[in-house]
Amino acid sequence: MEMTEQATSFLSDRITSLAESQTIAMAKKARELAAQGYDVINLSFGEPDFQTPQYIKDAAKKALDDGFTFYTPVAGYLDLRQEIVNKLKRDNNLDYKPENIVVSTGAKQSIANVVMSLVNPGDEVIIFSPYWVSYEEVVKLAEGVPVQVKGTIDNDFVITPQQLEDAITSNTKLVMYSSPCNPTGSVFSKEELEAFANILAKHPQIFVMADEIYEYINFTGQHASMAQFDFIKDRVITVNGFSKGYAMTGWRVGYIAANKEIADACDKMQSQITSGTCSIAQKAAVAALKGGRGSAEEMSAAYLRRRDLVLGLMKEIPGIRTYVPQGAFYIFPEISSYFGKSYNGQVINNSNDLSMFILNDAYVAVVSGDAFGADECVRFSFAAADDKLVEAMRRLKESLAKLV
Repeated sequence: MEMTEQATSFLSDRITSLAESQTIAMAKKARELAAQGYDVINLSFGEPDFQTPQYIKDAAKKALDDGFTFYTPVAGYLDLRQEIVNKLKRDNNLDYKPENIVVSTGAKQSIANVVMSLVNPGDEVIIFSPYWVSYEEVVKLAEGVPVQVKGTIDNDFVITPQQLEDAITSNTKLVMYSSPCNPTGSVFSKEELEAFANILAKHPQIFVMADEIYEYINFTGQHASMAQFDFIKDRVITVNGFSKGYAMTGWRVGYIAANKEIADACDKMQSQITSGTCSIAQKAAVAALKGGRGSAEEMSAAYLRRRDLVLGLMKEIPGIRTYVPQGAFYIFPEISSYFGKSYNGQVINNSNDLSMFILNDAYVAVVSGDAFGADECVRFSFAAADDKLVEAMRRLKESLAKLV
């Protein structure tokens, strides 16, 4: 049967109310234009432009030759979970055992497992905003109530302890944040996280999901984890993975570190959804951790140079307000000065209008800020070659000048 508008009534309320990922949607539109022959510069996707390091690829090839082609334990191979334990001790001074680790098919699945395992219908989930696009939708999928606590560009998008305290109610069950942050690149210091932890310590019903997937792309020189504070550690679920720091996006390997009860719950949830992560990808992840941080540090140095390149060029564009990201590979400038302007009859009313104008006029793909909880901004990735970034900023400046 051909799917029609009437036929969509057969779909569940759950799926019809779920928003499509805007980062994936914009990347799809960019690919469609490129397929038509247009020279599109795609700065919409959260993906390193580097190849996975060769030693990790070699480990995957060896795993194939060694016969690792069977089902894996739901929570992940023991050797990978042990390497994650070693990494958490080495890099974050966190003490865990393999039983506290659950490996999933990407950090996105890890996040979904956590939310589905903790959140009941009606539970409130505080989300530090701007936030990664999937946080709010996963909470809605669990029938929770998203509560945005918004940082502003004046404070580099970092929220204050008072904002957190004011947002807490008797219904609050979970707090979600990322550091370094997607989309802003903001990084929470140890002192800032300790202030949040002291507030949350007074509310034993509240758990924290700390997304640290961009940990290795940090320009401050120091990464801080909420779980380092012993008085709240058992209520912190640390999410991390291999996609950003090791340029392993397509391998789909993420993980959590949590108290055993939560880890067991996520294991149980995953056992009914996907079961264990790909055997070959897990063996590649073992090699990644054993190989240290050298390749990650080389990539991070390139991102820092690119950040400064983009910031310098963006400051030359009237109407764009910038700040200095301290991690990840995004800049999230404020662009609301263009709202109300138009070109050839197209009026810019919001960040989505501006993103589509930039795509169709400049052939540069970016993501509208409303997808991240901040309609006054748009997200640019600077995980692209220098010449592409220079050309993208040239086109952007030329196109935005048309809006009057």
